[in-house]
Amino acid sequence: MEEAPNIPERTPLPPLFDDAKRIGFAELHRRLEAEGHPKIRNAHGCVFRYVDAEGSRLTELAALSGLTKQGVGEFVDELERLGYVERVPDPVDGRAKLIRLTERGADARQAAVRIFDEIESRWAERFGEERVAMLREVLEDIVAAEPADTADDRDAVPAL
Repeated sequence: MEEAPNIPERTPLPPLFDDAKRIGFAELHRRLEAEGHPKIRNAHGCVFRYVDAEGSRLTELAALSGLTKQGVGEFVDELERLGYVERVPDPVDGRAKLIRLTERGADARQAAVRIFDEIESRWAERFGEERVAMLREVLEDIVAAEPADTADDRDAVPAL
């Protein structure tokens, strides 16, 4: 008879972070859909999260998000078809293009930021402002301390 695997008594932190992320993003996408943005996905965060107000080059978005230029390009193409971004000539280098949010894209990003703020506020009310502030601080410290090249980006997609 084969021995059962040793199952930990408590969930390790990284999977717990993933569970909390799924809870937050499920609410985000439900609410974005209700506000008229039903086609936005987590994967689009590589654009929404990092694009500059004046526009960003595809290579910059790829570097910031930790994804390939080709992968980010596919998300940009999709967001362009959906009316959230546009490609415009780079005023510094006419051969290059900048990706920038359209009015619809800016509206979606503002909605996402507001929704995330509301989720965080609700968690602070429910679990305590100090605890949520400390959680934020620890997570920011972890992110700042870990080199970016340690991230496994096989299925990692930055969020909005």
